[in-house]
Amino acid sequence: MSREWLLADGEPFVDALVLSHPEQLERLRRACPEAEGAAVLAGDPCFDRMLAARRHRERFRRALGVRRGQRLVVLNSTWNSEGLFGDGGETDVLPGLLPRLGAELPADDYRLAAVLHPNIWYGHGPGQIRAWLDRARRGGLTPVDPVHGWRQALLAADVVLGDFGAVSYYAAALGVPVLLAADGRGRLDPEAPLAAFVREAPRLAPHGPLREQVDKLLAEPPPGAGAAAYVTSAPGAAAALLRRHFYALMELPEPEARALLEPLPLPPHDPPRRTAPLYVRTRVQGVDVVVERSTAPFRDVEGEAHLAVHEDTRDPGELEVADVVLRDGAPDDPRLGGPGPWTAEVLGRHPHCALAAYVTGPDACTVRTGVRTGARTGENDSFRLSAGPGADADPAVYASALYAWLTAGGVVPSRGVTLRARVAGGVHPVTVEPVTPGAGSGAAGWPDSADAEPPPG
Repeated sequence: MSREWLLADGEPFVDALVLSHPEQLERLRRACPEAEGAAVLAGDPCFDRMLAARRHRERFRRALGVRRGQRLVVLNSTWNSEGLFGDGGETDVLPGLLPRLGAELPADDYRLAAVLHPNIWYGHGPGQIRAWLDRARRGGLTPVDPVHGWRQALLAADVVLGDFGAVSYYAAALGVPVLLAADGRGRLDPEAPLAAFVREAPRLAPHGPLREQVDKLLAEPPPGAGAAAYVTSAPGAAAALLRRHFYALMELPEPEARALLEPLPLPPHDPPRRTAPLYVRTRVQGVDVVVERSTAPFRDVEGEAHLAVHEDTRDPGELEVADVVLRDGAPDDPRLGGPGPWTAEVLGRHPHCALAAYVTGPDACTVRTGVRTGARTGENDSFRLSAGPGADADPAVYASALYAWLTAGGVVPSRGVTLRARVAGGVHPVTVEPVTPGAGSGAAGWPDSADAEPPPG
């Protein structure tokens, strides 16, 4: 609200300067009194749309592929050389932060998305942005549509890791905890509520443990919750106030119908597609299998570890050392031949592979075991894995749980077995059913976990 942005030849060059709160009007009077006559208090239509869509939070989370028990961490950057997505200088935080987020936040406990200002995409070009984010995308990061999807991502978020831009302030106003990685000192009017929020918000220690900082933030009440008082002085009323002023400018009678804003659309389903290798550590006790996955090797492995690699990995050499090879597709995809032929082909092509898993849907996969499991799988080496009621985990987790259970000495009886995969703070019953050769991926009756012969110990 400085004079150089508002005046031409000493006069306002706009018919109306829309403000959302009287606090802004007071600052305008001090900074540029000549523009006061053009000021209009009309609320914030962007914030009104978010308030109206809060009831759809779970839908937005499902659209982003956030599973039960996961925390959605949204990275946010404004278009500024001092923002989180800065100019690549020595103080730029993001280049070192992205690989560490994927490595330090377990893949099944956290979901990562990034909201970058439209001008960042415009300034560098979509191809360059995708190239810069490529490694993080293969690890599970999702870039959010900067025009049509950022509000929904904000409503779905559990944590926002951002900077001094408006998106961070909107997040605080919605009650979402915000961790600032760039504060933009000197860029903000010190009297503005946004500047006060930046001064009070928790700071990211870029070289400290990331998971510890995120978990601590989630455990504490968000200090920026008072930001909502300054976003708008007329919550829910922006459409009516704006239309009234528009028709007054045109000197036309306002329609009698109620003024309404377009609701936020439901974004396309965009779950993470991890093609980077996943390091998996497991602990087996009876039919209970604890599974934790990461895009980086674990420093301390408690229990057993194995490597799970998607067939579309960037480096084909990773498939030669994978214990578990994964892929997702329709069960009748003619290009892959279906679960049976594909799993047989993978085991034949990669002698080191002990288990091939073909994910056919959000809660099921078909697997085939190889000789390297060292397990007695009875008369079958192919199994269909499906989630029990209420389970909501990546089916690739079920494949890793079965691999760990078999290598620990577990045996799948003819009637099947139900394992309990423990991941992301939840317990997921996983039905393991033998697949009759030549019967595709069809089930052979519901199993009973009591029939299972548990691994030793």
